[in-house]
Amino acid sequence: MEKHDLVHEFPDMREKIHELKISDNHFRKIFDAYHDVDHSIHSIESGANPTTDEHLNELRARRVFLKDELYAYLTK
Repeated sequence: MEKHDLVHEFPDMREKIHELKISDNHFRKIFDAYHDVDHSIHSIESGANPTTDEHLNELRARRVFLKDELYAYLTK
């Protein structure tokens, strides 16, 4: 299973991610939501938490949405 945490997704933005997590509450909220969804997906994909394909696909779509929002935040 691939890692999808934000630092693995955007390794060149590691410092900015860290800065924003500390200094910007809105970024931190989105970051935490992304982390929670990614953790849920990993748990399902590893077999630890069974669910339906529909629910897994909804979580994946949510992760993409949050990732896009975070990327926009990081590049503005």
